Amino acid sequence: MHCLSTWERMHLACPDYRSYSDSLRRSNPATSANPRQGTIQPIGWHSRGYLPHFDGGNELIQTVTFRLCDSLPQMLFDQWDHDKTQFTPALAEKEWRKRIEGCLDSGYGNAWLKSPALAGIVQAAMLFFDGTRYRLHAWVVMPNHVHAVLTPKTAFDLGSILHSWKSYTASKCNELLGRDGSFWQKEYFDRFIRDQLHFERAVAYVEFNPVKAGRCETPEDWQWGSAHWRCHSGTH
Repeated sequence: MHCLSTWERMHLACPDYRSYSDSLRRSNPATSANPRQGTIQPIGWHSRGYLPHFDGGNELIQTVTFRLCDSLPQMLFDQWDHDKTQFTPALAEKEWRKRIEGCLDSGYGNAWLKSPALAGIVQAAMLFFDGTRYRLHAWVVMPNHVHAVLTPKTAFDLGSILHSWKSYTASKCNELLGRDGSFWQKEYFDRFIRDQLHFERAVAYVEFNPVKAGRCETPEDWQWGSAHWRCHSGTH
């Protein structure tokens, strides 16, 4: 049963997350409150391996994706090493991200987070410091990866927030699984939010992810995400 009938009408009319973003803004204006006026300029980029990271300082909205340790096959990286010279620098990041997202959405690997208990641990950990260490605008816990849109508070950088989430949840999830060893991939992907339109589309992309991956009919049907949380709790 859906608490907002507009969400179902949205899904029938929305072939992709951009349409969902427009419908989300019309049906629930609170989700598109302007995060910051004007265009946000980047402060500095750095790189660890394949994925670029943004050092944005304090109070800057960012998107982040982190994934389970076995969520991407080595052959994907090997193929990218072979293919990346075919792309201009401007297109290379876009193409690489597209390939990663396609593989993640397929549910590659053990996909431990398909377990409701483990997905619940991750979601609860992300919500625990919401409002104190960061403002969590949107999130979704998928079977083998997690997306989030958040604004770190002044005393907390994105790296420390991710470390807290991953170290706590790895311990708890491994305990339930009866296993030791790596749970999360050390690397993650992050991007700063440029402006209001980017913010709205980032939120819509995150919430629409389980629909795009064919795991549910509407965003609020997915229990481990902000669309469901907003729909059923009246928050965010």
